[in-house]
Amino acid sequence: MLAPFVILLLCIALMPLFAAHFWEHHYPKVAVALGAVTAAYYAGVQHDWHPLHHAAQEYVSFMALVGSLFVISGGINIRVKGEATPAINTLFLLIGAVLANFIGTTGASMLLIRPWIQMNKFRITDFHIVFFIFIVSNVGGCLTPIGDPPLFLGFLRGISFFWVLQHCWQAWALAVALLLVVFYLFDSRNFARIPKDVRDMETAHEDWYFRGLHNLVWLGVVLAAVFLPKSVQETTILGVFSVPALVMFAAAAASYFITGKDVHEANDFNFGPVKEVGFLFVGIFLTMIPALQILQSGQAVQISSPMQYYFSTGALSAFLDNAPTYLSFLAAAMGHEHLSVDSHADVVKFAAEHAPHLIAISLGAVFFGAGSYIGNGPNFMVKSIADKAKVNAPSFLAYMARFSIPVLLPILIIVGWVMVK
Repeated sequence: MLAPFVILLLCIALMPLFAAHFWEHHYPKVAVALGAVTAAYYAGVQHDWHPLHHAAQEYVSFMALVGSLFVISGGINIRVKGEATPAINTLFLLIGAVLANFIGTTGASMLLIRPWIQMNKFRITDFHIVFFIFIVSNVGGCLTPIGDPPLFLGFLRGISFFWVLQHCWQAWALAVALLLVVFYLFDSRNFARIPKDVRDMETAHEDWYFRGLHNLVWLGVVLAAVFLPKSVQETTILGVFSVPALVMFAAAAASYFITGKDVHEANDFNFGPVKEVGFLFVGIFLTMIPALQILQSGQAVQISSPMQYYFSTGALSAFLDNAPTYLSFLAAAMGHEHLSVDSHADVVKFAAEHAPHLIAISLGAVFFGAGSYIGNGPNFMVKSIADKAKVNAPSFLAYMARFSIPVLLPILIIVGWVMVK
């Protein structure tokens, strides 16, 4: 029963490379069909509905957060001057890294990628897109469960909201600082190639402005939903729709219908990216049930030290989507301690008694999600927007060969060596 999970992850990784046209038109059918195989096994053979019910609850909560942040951020339009110095660009990425923890890597990426392209329009190159993915779409969102999908899954399982901020802020600061220094060196060389008189002439008529700022209220509603009392959070409708999820869906709907059409058009907003995430994660949440149950035994993954968990979680997160990878290794680590990832009390106990292991898994999942385009959902979305804007985003293999392996990997090795104990 591991086969549907493995097949789906291989499809996500390889189909866009070798059968892009087929995958573009048929990925919903493939994902749902593979998920249905697993669902049929548990319902028809095992007669065990509990894992399916639990997966449905987590899927709805996951999509409520990711989808609401996507929709609401798509209703905020930021226009900027088409000239940015290396210092301004570096500051912009730092702001994006911080903002990702409040509106998620998905929300921050969708909010900032178009201004990022605009402010560098006369000299934008592939490394601008790549470092945006590194910092805003991945590493930046390491401080809160809202920041990145893996951490939100941990929060749903029982890890307290401020646990990652308390335990991971130093690693976040080191990783972000190293990435910003390297970016500044890249960007300074690029900036020096553009004649100053050309920059000044082309951007003299431009200025900054913001539209759709009323959506900040709806972002606040989504954030408030995460902090609802536990008794309210555990209240569900039809067994799967939690109160926070319903609040998030309502905030997204209100944002979409209140926001002016001109703002959405200026952002070239459409539901394509979130639709892709929605269909793929239906399959992922269902097919990973057997994998999680096996890993909970503690026998499937023969690793023990935090450093091993950091690199093992990271290696898979770079290629197999970091959210299920995080949950799989969390289940494995807890299984070694004879604890269950499905038990809220066990998760709380593990976070308190085995913090170094949880830190390693959290950092590995979030940081290494930038290792390829398939490591994290926003990576896909950013590349799609860049391609549509006719920006020279690197191909899948070029992304790894020129950036993630020679630039990102050494930085993450340093972070692991210094911070993972």
